[in-house]
Amino acid sequence: MGIKYDFDKVINRYGTASYKWDQSEKLFGRADLLPLWVADMDFEPPHEVVEAIKERANQGIYGYTIRTKGYHEAVEGWLERRHGWKIQHDWISSSPGVVPALSLVVQAFTKPGDGVILQSPVYYPFYDVIRMNDRVVVDNPLVLKDGRYEMDFGLLEQQAAAGAKLLLLCTPHNPGGRVWTREELERVAEICIKHDVLVIADEIHHDLVFSGHKHTPFATLSEEIAQQTITCIATSKTFNLAGLQAATVIIPNDRIRNKYNHLLKTLSIHMESYFGLTAVESAYNHGDEWLDQLIPYLEENVNVVLSFVQDRLPQIKAMKPDGTYMVWLDCRAISEDPQELKKLMFEKAGVAFSEGSVFGKQGAGYLRINVACPRSILAEALERFAEAVQAVRQ
Repeated sequence: MGIKYDFDKVINRYGTASYKWDQSEKLFGRADLLPLWVADMDFEPPHEVVEAIKERANQGIYGYTIRTKGYHEAVEGWLERRHGWKIQHDWISSSPGVVPALSLVVQAFTKPGDGVILQSPVYYPFYDVIRMNDRVVVDNPLVLKDGRYEMDFGLLEQQAAAGAKLLLLCTPHNPGGRVWTREELERVAEICIKHDVLVIADEIHHDLVFSGHKHTPFATLSEEIAQQTITCIATSKTFNLAGLQAATVIIPNDRIRNKYNHLLKTLSIHMESYFGLTAVESAYNHGDEWLDQLIPYLEENVNVVLSFVQDRLPQIKAMKPDGTYMVWLDCRAISEDPQELKKLMFEKAGVAFSEGSVFGKQGAGYLRINVACPRSILAEALERFAEAVQAVRQ
């Protein structure tokens, strides 16, 4: 297979109403920052997806939209082909995004004051969907062992036994990049079955897994766990389509699915995205080759960061991810103060990585780099950061 896609191509995203590129002055105090923070990529999606969206636009009437048989078949085909998961047509529901789905599940299946488990440090909207719905965060912190995160199963069992109703499971895990092994996930399933804890598996990064690792869809572990799992996936991370607002929610249990769909309709967000569904269908039908070429590029970008940090910033420890396009940097030897790290990034280096404390208090002193950009941009950002660190230490 020849190299067909040019991920080195630098595309100017300024002035495109980009959440990532057009807010630097507002969010970070200066407009000339290199933004390697929010999780969207600086790559064009597959050509076929762009063409499908153009064709859809040319239809000229942008009315209410339904999920078609072709959409369902595309989702089902992708999951079976890429993940060995054979799902049924009627298990599929939707949401404008994965985070809205998390919030819907918290609302539908817990009551104010109920405990909801998350595993910190974790993607920061997990905290919002718990706290802003007046539920209680039950933190099951990950354990750092030999430079990698592991789960604390003993504490998880205690928290489940104490009455937590719901587990927000980030798999693969963001920001640490862990692709949980089947054995780890089976232990989680065992605990959740024993204590009747509903699991919402945020598997948005499931397609972005590096060599030597394999993503296991949580609901495939057993029929029993499938009946108490809600799985959220999307093309937004895999194919850089986040602005099209179309996530897929897979719920094998009829009762749970009906309750979820009822709340979806109550809030009147059950209508589908006119362009989103077209993009999803096209990506899942035509995106295999693009993704197969993207993953090695991302993996090489990760290696660039790991080598750079080792050579130029030995006081920083970079966690090698199993998947995602994030690298989690332990900068505590520089500072454990989030404000100091922000000053270092924004004022001195002219880069925007994600500051770690937003992922939970364990993340203070850490930074997360989004490496899904052309290598030249990544190299420039690393150089700027290293020079700023050097200047501070002199």
